[in-house]
Amino acid sequence: MPDYIIYKGDTIPIYNLILEKYFQKIEKSDKGSLFGLKFREGASLNCWRGYQAIYLIENDSLFLKNFIDCGERKIDQSASEKRINEIFGNKQINGKVFIDWFSGDFTIPNGELLRWDGVFHKTFENEILIEVQSGKVLKVSKIENYVDNPKRINRKYGDTISKVMFNELSKLNWINKKDFDCSEKYLVTIGKKGEVTKVIMPEYQTKKEIKEFWERNKYNFCLKTVMKGLRDLKFDILKMNGKPIEESVYLEIWIEDNGKIENWTE
Repeated sequence: MPDYIIYKGDTIPIYNLILEKYFQKIEKSDKGSLFGLKFREGASLNCWRGYQAIYLIENDSLFLKNFIDCGERKIDQSASEKRINEIFGNKQINGKVFIDWFSGDFTIPNGELLRWDGVFHKTFENEILIEVQSGKVLKVSKIENYVDNPKRINRKYGDTISKVMFNELSKLNWINKKDFDCSEKYLVTIGKKGEVTKVIMPEYQTKKEIKEFWERNKYNFCLKTVMKGLRDLKFDILKMNGKPIEESVYLEIWIEDNGKIENWTE
């Protein structure tokens, strides 16, 4: 479950752990329990912290407004104030705490979901970037995390990328003189410029693992062949917080004796 921020009158989910950075600063460990709230006592596993925080941007300043129980719809103000006092004491003024300990950036969703890390962090196609210095909001700007180029391959939906890669590999001739079988799991890196920059076998990365399970020339042949099949692909640019990022794509192929390739990617 996300935290929330009240911004220009709207309550918006955010996927940035601002409060946890304070706990790191003061070296406080919750040991699975904070304010008596913990997921081990029946709370949903999608709220492992046992609480959610609500922030407020007001007069160009960032405040902590509430601590709530997971999924709490009607806020218990007295319980929230008690929790805040346990951490911040007399720093709570007029029902809120000025977050003077935080410097950095965080984003507010302002568009469709683009990527999810499978745990917590989410990136959206369009976001509002908030730049903060010691609790003061220095700059608010709109950012785009996706560069859509009609001459490049769509990356908005991650589950289609492996299919695009498989289609390219299916164009290759997998029958070779040395009868190398490249049926394997691969991890393909799409670089910041939207081009394939690296191919590895994630299960065999150390020299010891490669030597134990592969002939070196066969190992090199398979990686080079996959790289050769994908190197001309050009994808749309993917960003996080407005800055281009790399992305790894999982791909598993199976090759029959007749050279026919099958997509085993789950």
